[in-house]
Amino acid sequence: MVIDCYRPGMSFESGQIVLRRYVRGSHYTFVKPMRVVRDDEAGLLLWMPVGTEFADLVDTDGRTLHDVPFGELRDPRLTRHIWREHDILVLMPPGAAHSIWWFFKQGAFVGWYVNLETPAAPHEEGADTSDQVLDVWIEPDGRWEWKDEDELESRIGQPLYFDRAGAAAIRAEGERLIKLAEAGAFPFDGTHVDFRPDPAWSPLGLPAGWDRPYAPG
Repeated sequence: MVIDCYRPGMSFESGQIVLRRYVRGSHYTFVKPMRVVRDDEAGLLLWMPVGTEFADLVDTDGRTLHDVPFGELRDPRLTRHIWREHDILVLMPPGAAHSIWWFFKQGAFVGWYVNLETPAAPHEEGADTSDQVLDVWIEPDGRWEWKDEDELESRIGQPLYFDRAGAAAIRAEGERLIKLAEAGAFPFDGTHVDFRPDPAWSPLGLPAGWDRPYAPG
């Protein structure tokens, strides 16, 4: 699991292409090429439009980590896909056990996605984290709902996941973000909802070496 906090002194430049990757055990499970919007005290802010190529872990039966725990996948391999439906702006705050995603459809903001995850571990190519299964969807008017609660419960005690206390901590982080959303506090205060990317930032393909074996830094 990735547990390192965001390291001060390592920063990326606007427009730079980086990889945002999920790790489970000794495997990458999700790889997204993304464009840096900014990297400052608020965190690493990344952009990924519809049409971008990404990869996630799929086994010989077509199952993913949403379907079964990692240990039940049969011969899993990173498989290429194209990102559909929504453009996303992703903020990875320093040392935070979450990222915030702004969802846009044809330029219009449609909601926030709170992705609960371990604090980011940056490296020269981008940043790695471990997905913590449970998520929260938040509407522009502040209404919210949990996502993947059943999946969280089914992963408790599984190898490479978390125990019941760990699951409770994950939910507590989600509850903390929900309270911010209900209060209309940052990052749910209108920040970035009118974001427009540089017109030159076209959808990205996976760069050479994207599928190299996991090597913790």
